[in-house]
Amino acid sequence: MNFPSKEIVESVRREYPAGTRLELVRMVDVQAPPVGTFGTVMGVDDTGSLLMRWDNGSGLNVVHGQDIVRKETEVVTVCYGQIDVWKSREEAEQFFLRAMTMSEGSEQARYTKIYTELKMGKEFCTDGEEW
Repeated sequence: MNFPSKEIVESVRREYPAGTRLELVRMVDVQAPPVGTFGTVMGVDDTGSLLMRWDNGSGLNVVHGQDIVRKETEVVTVCYGQIDVWKSREEAEQFFLRAMTMSEGSEQARYTKIYTELKMGKEFCTDGEEW
């Protein structure tokens, strides 16, 4: 195994501080959690590997340069003046898609605006009303 330089390890530590939430995209290990599993970074070791606590109970590390993860990003929505912080963009998208399909008129327009902004990748989405 080739070990990364100290500079690379420090860069990984800055990018993935303890507490960062990640989603597993690919891991080359027979004991890997399923793709799509979320977990929390506990730290970064001297090889640049992420020390993980996966939501399914696994503690398998993410190996630098081999495994692939994606940061879980929070999104904030404001609808009818209510502020919600979503830990998962996908969960927020599913909620507003359901809301769109089960409503009509101006209510549907509010949900559609937020859903569209979520799909555009915005981290702060509103129904257009002042809050």
